[in-house]
Amino acid sequence: MSASRLNVLVYTGPGTTVESVKHCLYTLRRLLAPNYAVTPFSENALLKEPWQPTCALLVFPGGADLGFCSVLNGAGNRRITEYVRRGGRYLGFCAGGYYGSGRCEFEVGDKKLEVVGRRELAFFPGTCRGGAFKGFQYHSEAGARAARVSVARDVLSLESEVNGDISVYYNGGGVFVDAETMKDEGVEVLASYSDELDVDGGKGKAAVVYCKVAEGASILTGPHPEFAPANLSPQPSIPGYDELLNEITSHNEQRAKFLRACLTKLGLNVDETLAMIPSLSSLHLSALRPSEVDEMLHDWEEIITRDEKGEEFIKAESDSFHIEKKDSRWDHAHPPVDSESDGTTSGITDYTSIVKKLIPHEESWPDVKETPNFHHSLFYQSLVSYRRTELGAEEWGNQIMYGEVVTSTNTLLEKNTTLLSKLPTGFTLIATTQVAGRGRGSNVWIAPPGCLIMSTVINHPAHLAASRPIVFLQYLAAIATVEGVRSYGPGCQDLPLKIKWPNDVYAQDPRSPPSSPRYVKICGILANCSYTSGSYQIVLGIGVNTNNGRPTIDLDSLLPADGSVAPFRIEKLIARILTVLEALYAEFKRDGFGERLEKRYYRHWLHSGQKVTLEAEGGVRARVLGITRDWGMLRAEELDGEGRATGRVWALQSDENSFDYWKGLVKRRV
Repeated sequence: MSASRLNVLVYTGPGTTVESVKHCLYTLRRLLAPNYAVTPFSENALLKEPWQPTCALLVFPGGADLGFCSVLNGAGNRRITEYVRRGGRYLGFCAGGYYGSGRCEFEVGDKKLEVVGRRELAFFPGTCRGGAFKGFQYHSEAGARAARVSVARDVLSLESEVNGDISVYYNGGGVFVDAETMKDEGVEVLASYSDELDVDGGKGKAAVVYCKVAEGASILTGPHPEFAPANLSPQPSIPGYDELLNEITSHNEQRAKFLRACLTKLGLNVDETLAMIPSLSSLHLSALRPSEVDEMLHDWEEIITRDEKGEEFIKAESDSFHIEKKDSRWDHAHPPVDSESDGTTSGITDYTSIVKKLIPHEESWPDVKETPNFHHSLFYQSLVSYRRTELGAEEWGNQIMYGEVVTSTNTLLEKNTTLLSKLPTGFTLIATTQVAGRGRGSNVWIAPPGCLIMSTVINHPAHLAASRPIVFLQYLAAIATVEGVRSYGPGCQDLPLKIKWPNDVYAQDPRSPPSSPRYVKICGILANCSYTSGSYQIVLGIGVNTNNGRPTIDLDSLLPADGSVAPFRIEKLIARILTVLEALYAEFKRDGFGERLEKRYYRHWLHSGQKVTLEAEGGVRARVLGITRDWGMLRAEELDGEGRATGRVWALQSDENSFDYWKGLVKRRV
């Protein structure tokens, strides 16, 4: 599997069910982290975005495959097929298994349920016929059962790891007809149903098949080996459901080993142990001058409520926060907000239902033993030090909130406007780990420990918005990230970072040959905006791969191999980026995106003079000129067949288009 293929994309479009998607994300993240970023993937992204070069595995979960057909037949399936045939991997669970076969035959003869027809992907060249067992009902657990399957241990090299049949969750899946006769067509049976079927499976009773497809491969399943029993709820009204849960729970370890072997068969790098799902941690509120924390709480008085015991809460739109009192701070060892005996959650968690603990530090900065992964003293000392050399940096970062494990720094601020409305410009939320990070559109920015994760609040006056459009804030953040890294300290000034339009920072991959350098994403930037009291409130999120190593390269990997430059400290780098960003914003408020800022931006970006194809304009060939100073649009001039300018110039919005730099393609964003 290519080192550049680090994304595992789980389809979430029409045809899927919420529960099936959740099970896929939960299980695959536990099996594949930290080597891959397992993310949701919409039909629009599949149809429009350049996902193939970085995709290690495309996953289609359970649901109803007619929904898949409704949006992906034709163009979508051609993209999937081309991806797989050129070395990609496809994993289809249940409905995804029907969809990946040459023909679907489901509940033939039942007027309400029957689905019969050819399928375009046809990775398995034959028919997937189901339900393998009677009783299926849409949107119901009534037809669910614990299906016993016999694993082909020789094919999966599992002779000593999986003993006897294993029981996995089943609800409506099919059997791959005559799969045992198709070895010459690249088909291998990985598991077979042990129980008698209610449909004709031809020769054999194939439940899970591996299919070689040109340079790529697929695995299709009838049952659901991705369904972990911890994420299934009791169904008192359904006879026998307790027995189902007990049965698959007793085989849970074997189920995980089998699925791990399937992923390995597809060529993925799978860790031997399950990745732990961390619990949310407490949030620590601090300030450069600790007395400012008390002032901030006073400013929050009108949004604070008290219960009958005098406990204080902020109940915002998406999340609730419990403000811990000073006299109870050391009554316990500050366990995670939602903790289990092993410190991890055991199943899918509804994070919005968890009350977040907020610890104010009014007298001193948090002690290292309270926040062992973020040293507040180093952050604040670095902030003061960098301000001595950065004219215009005076306040940003004076108040911060830090959590070791959070859902998403952007979400916690942007989705809770009651709290956000009380935060000053420069207030920054910092985390060590995100469990539900957000990216542009439907993307997820995966943030394991070792990533720099921060979101800063900017209250941009509405009267300035016409002449100082907020779209430029993402450009300022990109400049601040590149220049912040390069001015971090001695030995960093020449690190090979570039800005990719509109809001990413890329680094030259040190593994690529100097004669043909390859750039990979090292930083993502996300700006969310709301309006209140005469100001646009922007939550500007920045995530930088710093010390994490996986699933992609990080800043430390760009440093000299001889160890002459010390690894980056995240606390210090955040302080540096904040001081550069504050100075840039001060200049932007004063002069707009003028010539000086424009030159700083172009000094770092990837695109000057690049020839591109404008897909949204009918495939016009054009040359990139830059961005407009008024609204920050990408400027490109049309070229004729001989590469000469025709005089026609296009201006493209960053929130409507995406830029595949390496294919030279500007595409319509949907």
